Amino acid sequence: MAQFTLEEKDSFIVLGIGTELKSHYTDYVGINKEKADFWSAVEQDGRLDTLKAVATNDYIFAVNEAVNNKMMHYAGVMTEKSLPEASRVIQFPKGEYLVVKGEAETADELSNKLTGIAFSQALAEIKNYAYVGGPNATVEMGQRDGLVFGEMWIPVVKS
Repeated sequence: MAQFTLEEKDSFIVLGIGTELKSHYTDYVGINKEKADFWSAVEQDGRLDTLKAVATNDYIFAVNEAVNNKMMHYAGVMTEKSLPEASRVIQFPKGEYLVVKGEAETADELSNKLTGIAFSQALAEIKNYAYVGGPNATVEMGQRDGLVFGEMWIPVVKS
């Protein structure tokens, strides 16, 4: 049984720099490689540091969203500010969220682990709720005892 909670969240905005994922949505190896390559690039070229400089907290968001029938992935931060480098202002709705908590050795491992648990176990286990689309995110919240910890946030509605 997956470790998860349902939590009420106020609406919030994530400013993101994104990339279109070209792999088929069932090609997890391809998707994970594209995401890892993207994160490596935004860390190396300074775009992630630029985002962090306008953030309202220390959270780093890895956002997945379907936009115009394209599978998009963003590096983002919570902020009310804008940047010319940013490619999207992502609005997360007020409401119930499936929240899956975890930790891993790297941010990449954390994202893959939480996404797997959320979509393969937790969503199947919650009763009377469904994910009907919209942005979802892995939220890297910090480090402790040599591990990266965070949560996966998926908006859900009563079904």
